[in-house]
Amino acid sequence: MIITGHLILVRHGEPGLKPGERLSGWIDIPLSRKGIEEALECAKALENIEIDIAFASDLVRTQETLFIILSGQKKTGVVVHEKTEDKVPPEKLDWYSYPEKLGEDLIPVYTTPALNERYYGKLQGRKKQKMEEKYGAEQVANWRWNFEPGPPEGESLKAVYERTVPYFRKKVMPALEGGKNVLICAHQSSLRALVKYIEDISDKDIREVRLSTGELAIYHFSEGKLVRENEELGPELKRNI
Repeated sequence: MIITGHLILVRHGEPGLKPGERLSGWIDIPLSRKGIEEALECAKALENIEIDIAFASDLVRTQETLFIILSGQKKTGVVVHEKTEDKVPPEKLDWYSYPEKLGEDLIPVYTTPALNERYYGKLQGRKKQKMEEKYGAEQVANWRWNFEPGPPEGESLKAVYERTVPYFRKKVMPALEGGKNVLICAHQSSLRALVKYIEDISDKDIREVRLSTGELAIYHFSEGKLVRENEELGPELKRNI
């Protein structure tokens, strides 16, 4: 078996608005002290995998986490702001000539709304306990963890999947196929969507997939497949890409 690259999925560290207090969604919140410590732990866990290219959402909590991880590798990330509709694969962008000129310590970091957390609609920024009192705890849990439907005027996991997976296939897969080690720092919903796609998890079973802040999922790319190396999110599954 020939391993040509690695995919590392990382959920951002704990934000200043602690998980469970409010449904943050698209609210742009920096890391808490604990979140910074979680990012430092991720950096230590990944010190033996040299990252070549990285992706993050438009929200600062993922970018802070990512740059802390890169600092642990003594790498400098340079942000490349992308639009969701941009169809140019990463290896075709002019950016790829920069490392040859400035050295191998420079890493492209692509930021995109395609990797953002779900938009929570009427629940956005509201206290979870208040929403459970208003709609019922079971209903709020169904909106949060089921594949569909989503919260009132907000995104379902299916909607997140439909924006996240096409971006992954167009932008991330070419880098993996080119032998790159790729880091994606994103959110509970966008990472659950990616795990669903990569591991071919059913609409029903995805409800049980959860990622804690600062949690890692590592895959290796070999013979056209992504194969799980660590087991935090459940049994190893394979998917032909």
